[in-house]
Amino acid sequence: MRVLVTGANGQLGQDLCAELNRRGHYVIASDIDNMDITDQKAVLCFFKSTLPEAVIHCAAYTATDNAEDEPEVCRRINAEGTKNLALACKELNIKMLYISTDYVFNGCGEVPFTVGDPAAPLSVYGKTKYEGECFVREILTDYFIVRISWVFGIHGKNFVRTMLRLAKDRTEVSVVNDQIGSPTYTVDLSVLLADMIVTDKYGTYHATNEGFCSWYDFACEIFRASKNEMTVHPVTSDQFPAKIKRPTNSRMDKSELDKNGFSRLPTWQDALARFLEELKGAEQ
Repeated sequence: MRVLVTGANGQLGQDLCAELNRRGHYVIASDIDNMDITDQKAVLCFFKSTLPEAVIHCAAYTATDNAEDEPEVCRRINAEGTKNLALACKELNIKMLYISTDYVFNGCGEVPFTVGDPAAPLSVYGKTKYEGECFVREILTDYFIVRISWVFGIHGKNFVRTMLRLAKDRTEVSVVNDQIGSPTYTVDLSVLLADMIVTDKYGTYHATNEGFCSWYDFACEIFRASKNEMTVHPVTSDQFPAKIKRPTNSRMDKSELDKNGFSRLPTWQDALARFLEELKGAEQ
């Protein structure tokens, strides 16, 4: 299959391209250097010249705090860019998979959000990602929407790398313990996305590694698994003021994967251990 991956230079995009290549697909790697998703004519022209059979849309504006200062830029990329891709997919009869986020929910409560729960985003980032979802649903009859959270991988900045960097010159760190969710390893997610795109099991899914934790729990496991002696102090979100209200509940129900025969991702602890091994190998 000819698969176009947007955001191919990003944290998820690079691992996804590698996974698709391993499976023998013809990968069309796209990023800002060869296709501006905010330009509708450019998108359609690129599609017509490369002739993809499927699009996995990973490109996004993800700087959540900065989005509050430049909402129109964020909206142009996350909402209008997604609309442009969906329109091209409709015109050329191409299947589309859109990567969304737990930020489409209000982040309240303690119960995992289901795919059918109402969206109530609290931030510009969450609102624009949800607008992207709405465009996909309005324009296309068949589509995949996959919501993810707390992403980490070898090819980008993420919480794991930040904690490991801090461990080099500190002996203690404070981490919030009142935000609960699930980490998502890009290698594991790429396997699922590659499984999904060749099917016609369309719909909205939640996909993260198994298990829930706080950022504090995650940090403790990072230091334990990497054999770093660090004292981790649990603190509340109020002690770390930010431009946006971050979700205290990022738990997501993944039963739609089960219903459609897709394998769930391994536990986040298992994923972290494999990531640390990958990181060690890359540094040697």
